[in-house]
Amino acid sequence: MSIKYGSNNSRLEQERSRKDSGFGTTTTSTKARLILPDGSFNVKRKGQSFSAWLNLYHRMITMSVFEFVFVIASAYFIVNLVFALFYYLIGVEHLNGIEEQTKYLSEFWGAFFFSSQTLTTVGYGHISPLGSLTNAVAAVEALIGLMMFALITGLVYGRFSTPSPKIVFSKNILVSPYLDINGLMFRMINERNSQLINVRVSVMMSRNEKDVAGKVTRKYYTLALEREMIQFFSTSWTIVHPITPDSPFYQQNQESLAATDTEILIAVEGMNDAYADPVHVRTSYLYNEFLWGKKFESVLSERGSGYIVDLDGINAVRNEPLNN
Repeated sequence: MSIKYGSNNSRLEQERSRKDSGFGTTTTSTKARLILPDGSFNVKRKGQSFSAWLNLYHRMITMSVFEFVFVIASAYFIVNLVFALFYYLIGVEHLNGIEEQTKYLSEFWGAFFFSSQTLTTVGYGHISPLGSLTNAVAAVEALIGLMMFALITGLVYGRFSTPSPKIVFSKNILVSPYLDINGLMFRMINERNSQLINVRVSVMMSRNEKDVAGKVTRKYYTLALEREMIQFFSTSWTIVHPITPDSPFYQQNQESLAATDTEILIAVEGMNDAYADPVHVRTSYLYNEFLWGKKFESVLSERGSGYIVDLDGINAVRNEPLNN
């Protein structure tokens, strides 16, 4: 069987050279953005296995501090509740010294607080188990307690040791005068006191286009930047895409962006010098988040022998007519 080359080969070369963000060409909805403002992908999964959906370690590492504390406290309370029920069903008379506790508490809550002392291996010594069954339950609970607190310690360390960059992006992306042309601009600031170095930005333009057959597909274009990398991200950084005749943004306006469901996809990566680990941040701007004929106000000022970056002014803009 011979292999024929020709138009198919040409189409293959075109497909290989086609830009793709990873969302594919069929995401042509005009109601949903690809990347949410917080950097998460606007994708839900259907038909996952339970273990893949649960992904407990990842959930515990990435959830908020309030949720993390709530989950740990709830697990601690439920485990103690279960073992208190075991002790209560066995009979509190098998807990030596519980009589002093039950003067002030019910028998069940006396068993509950004995459980908490056993689970944490505190063991004040006022109450002790009697009989083989009660001792067996206490031994199992002590083992579970050791395992629980080892896991909690690992989770707490994982949360503290994982770099969590806090890069704030401007609310809008601007079309502003730039040199003797115009430019597409957005601004970002590192909100944390930690230092980011060797920060690199990539910007991609995504929009719906019709192919020769009239089928609407999603196209992606990498936007050339004024500069893609800075060594020290110490203040603010305004990223600029010069709108030259070679730019896919050339001769675009608000109406054409809305008609093609244009979205600007942004990926930032750098090195956190405190952890010596790479960090990644994503965000996007939809066609209705563009401002035309605006320019960012400065957020940097001097104070004494140093400088102040005003994060409250990250969205401050002024009118500036575009170049013709």
